[in-house]
Amino acid sequence: MPVVQQGQINTNSLFVPDVYVQIVPPAQLLLNGVATNILGIVGVGSWGPVNSPVTVGNPTDAVLNFGSVKNRKYDLVTACLIAIINGANNIRAVRVTDGTDAAASGVLGSTGITFTGKYTGTVGNSIVASLAPGTAANSWRATIALPGIVPEVFDNLAVGLSGNAVWVAIAAAINGGSSGLRGPSNLVVAAAGSSTSAPTSSSVTLSGGTDGAATITGSVLIGQDSTPRKGMYALRNTGASIAMLADCDDSTTYSAQAAFALSEGVYMIAVGPAGDTVANAASTKATAGLDCYGVKLLLGDWILWLDTTNNVTRLISPQASEAGFLSALSPEQSSLNKQQQGIVGTQKSTSGSGVNIYSEADLQTLAQAGIDVIANPCPGGAYFGSRIGCNTSSNAVINGDNYTRLTNYIAYSLNAGMGKYIGRLQSASVRAQALATLNAFLSNMWQQGMIGDVNNPQNQPFSVQINAANNPPSRVALGYMQADVTVVYQSIITKLLINVMGGQSVQVTVASSTPQ
Repeated sequence: MPVVQQGQINTNSLFVPDVYVQIVPPAQLLLNGVATNILGIVGVGSWGPVNSPVTVGNPTDAVLNFGSVKNRKYDLVTACLIAIINGANNIRAVRVTDGTDAAASGVLGSTGITFTGKYTGTVGNSIVASLAPGTAANSWRATIALPGIVPEVFDNLAVGLSGNAVWVAIAAAINGGSSGLRGPSNLVVAAAGSSTSAPTSSSVTLSGGTDGAATITGSVLIGQDSTPRKGMYALRNTGASIAMLADCDDSTTYSAQAAFALSEGVYMIAVGPAGDTVANAASTKATAGLDCYGVKLLLGDWILWLDTTNNVTRLISPQASEAGFLSALSPEQSSLNKQQQGIVGTQKSTSGSGVNIYSEADLQTLAQAGIDVIANPCPGGAYFGSRIGCNTSSNAVINGDNYTRLTNYIAYSLNAGMGKYIGRLQSASVRAQALATLNAFLSNMWQQGMIGDVNNPQNQPFSVQINAANNPPSRVALGYMQADVTVVYQSIITKLLINVMGGQSVQVTVASSTPQ
């Protein structure tokens, strides 16, 4: 009495009398949307793996993985913290270096054990490795300590051993773990030397660690797309829907960022140099040929941020504030006119020129050029927020934040979920199932208010076609099944026009006040 999955037996070729049970999956296959809150950030750090995405969900994660906040350009932890302040909670952080980074090291017992930081960076210069007698008789205890985290203790090592075997056993425990409860060190790698002398109670502070952050350029942040991927390209296949190269104000990187945005379905947040002018920003963008819905370009009006770690108010790129805020928004929304947090001021708002707000002419130039800016005031009040809400496309119907993010959300959700139909027979029932899957996904979006037609709110704002009309026999014979999907996006209000007529002679006839 076999029990099999549907399709695992040929039901037309059964000869043995028996009961055959086939487990049939649900006819209607549902798909869930891809995550839209994953933010990719590339920058420099004082610890952690290089060119390898690390998940950061809160400030503690950022500091433990990459070191404390540094008062420097391109700092990864700074960018993470500002993004988190503005709502980011699912970051893929990538550390880059200029190639001069080095791991800290230190030696115990002359040639006993050499300890080397697990990662390069100046954080390693605070690691202290020590040896002392263990709890058990004739044993040793190794402790690896770093301020701010619980020390790693490896106890009862090298019991009863002597000579070089003691050093070898201690190093092996540090690298491989000393028990089921004490795994390998997360801070150092140990290498036993040639010493045959017995250990003594001693300690060493590692030194020589460097960050490799002195000569970072736009090219380093961009990285390489060949294996092993580096920089921005290390974010491939991480699911990031928004990404930024921390403080990268190099316009020669715009084209690479645009190409990556379109290939990966990522909304790249770019920026101009600190103190840039409106006219120069527009000219630079035009010269760079940046006209892409996948990139948001912020004017180089950098923001002031209170760095409590270093007790200084710093000038930093507005990218992290904008990127973190966008990552917390549902994809049909825009950052336009929404308050961002943690901003003390901007270069413009704190300028001593007496002109510290943007004129209508400035804002019109930025809007026409497809450049956004974080400014105060916003239309909604005296707070800092995105003033334009645009991407860099010159096409007026696709140049909003919402178009980029919602289009990527729909496209990549379908790409992730519809692959289940590959390899199946193109039958009427399978077509019906695919149609139902697409309709269910879009219906859920409609029900959640992510799509809709405001002038016809009762009308379904999407259509899906999978039938003989768009799947002729010549295409079916080649293995194609085509689904044509159209979706109505809700627009973002960017201009509110109010006509007011008042006067002593005006007569008012009260009519329905229900919006139409």
